[in-house]
Amino acid sequence: MKKTYITTMPNHIGAFLKASRCFAELGINITRVSYNKAIDSHTLFIDAEGTPSQLEKADIRLTEIGYLQPDKNDTSIVLLEFCLKDVPGSVTDVLALIDKFDFNISYISSQENGTDYQLFKMGLFVDDADKISHFLSEAEKLCRVRMIDYNHTEKFYDNSIFYNSFVSEIARNIGLSDEMKDRLLINTNLAMQTLDEQGMSPYRTFDSIGRFAELLASCKGENFLPRITTHRITDNTEIILIEPPCGSNTAIIKSGSEFLFIDCGYACYREEMEQLFRKILPDYDNMKKTVLITHADLDHCGLLPLFDEIIASEKSAECLEAEYCGDDGFREQNRLHKPYINICKILTGYMPPTPEKVKIIHKGRTEENMPLVQTGFFDFGDLHFEVYEGRGGHLAGEIVLIDYANHIAFTGDVYVNIKGFTPEQAKYNQYAPILMTSVDTDPKLCAVERKTIMQRLGAGKWQIFGAHGFKKDYCVNEQ
Repeated sequence: MKKTYITTMPNHIGAFLKASRCFAELGINITRVSYNKAIDSHTLFIDAEGTPSQLEKADIRLTEIGYLQPDKNDTSIVLLEFCLKDVPGSVTDVLALIDKFDFNISYISSQENGTDYQLFKMGLFVDDADKISHFLSEAEKLCRVRMIDYNHTEKFYDNSIFYNSFVSEIARNIGLSDEMKDRLLINTNLAMQTLDEQGMSPYRTFDSIGRFAELLASCKGENFLPRITTHRITDNTEIILIEPPCGSNTAIIKSGSEFLFIDCGYACYREEMEQLFRKILPDYDNMKKTVLITHADLDHCGLLPLFDEIIASEKSAECLEAEYCGDDGFREQNRLHKPYINICKILTGYMPPTPEKVKIIHKGRTEENMPLVQTGFFDFGDLHFEVYEGRGGHLAGEIVLIDYANHIAFTGDVYVNIKGFTPEQAKYNQYAPILMTSVDTDPKLCAVERKTIMQRLGAGKWQIFGAHGFKKDYCVNEQ
């Protein structure tokens, strides 16, 4: 059994040795350790492996020596900037006020700037929002004061309880439970450690996670404004393309009285998407709902529990079942991708569907050395698709649908129309490449697959529906 301990240790020699001896005496193996004094001088992450009984004893021992604090409060750091006259003793009144309110100062920084004023930056430990509000009212009588946003500063101003403060802010914005908050904290640390090994600065990791979480939260409710377009395919068939600001597109193929969904976005936008579905499909609540997924990434599968039938490749079905059983999906099996995927699952409330709903479209690949292999056919209404499975350049189990008669293709994330992104989509899509190092499992292979798709299109004008961005109009000339 494995467990991650988020320990709060005294910042002095021998602190980790004391914890290490505790685990060793209980016969517990330490499998990962992460500590960076420049980020947080007290928080140390320890992944340990042992029996349930051994780990339970470790909980008790670590709590007794003060390294585990299960009843953590929401103490955080408030960063303030005081604009003071550049004269002797100008900061004294501010310091006296801080002392009056019994605030501890965790950080101070100031230097002259050639003007008549100095900007004093201070970090204050705060555990009472009303108290800090009263303090600010009093401080503004002395000088101009502004609060600094942790996420948008150019460096970390305090390193004593950074992790707790950083994650608490995200948890408040997203509305996470205490359990999810701890999971987010662990995976944020894992992302920092993994990317630090790849040469990326911790600041960029934390800044990207913070901005990504902020973007997800800011696109909820009335701010959920997807681009929705309708594309006529035949006299009897049209495709309604829904492009949310965050997550994958959802395409709805309407053929006569039949409807098929392709991919379905993030779970956190369930309420917003269902409102759209009801506007587009008046009988939505009573109809049988079928969705086909191009691959098993969570930004394509977040709404799968809403559907009665899920059509997927054999590999994608395998991935979904592994997640349902509590095991790692294909993304988490890649150590560079695992932290970001776990963070996304926490922030978006992802839950895999029950395996009984999943219908395998065809048996999988047989020619392993080919970029794309045709695995069969898929008919819907008056559309007739050839189904191709890639080698996993983007993700194992990826499929591409091509209708040669009607010149349309659904290409998932193997090919997306980057130039067709809305500004919001472009902003959202910048974070995954940073936090995963690449959105593709094998970028070179994915590039080959992408080229192969275009080579398989016959002569004529094509409509290509990637899973992000607008439809791509593409013309193949006669040879």
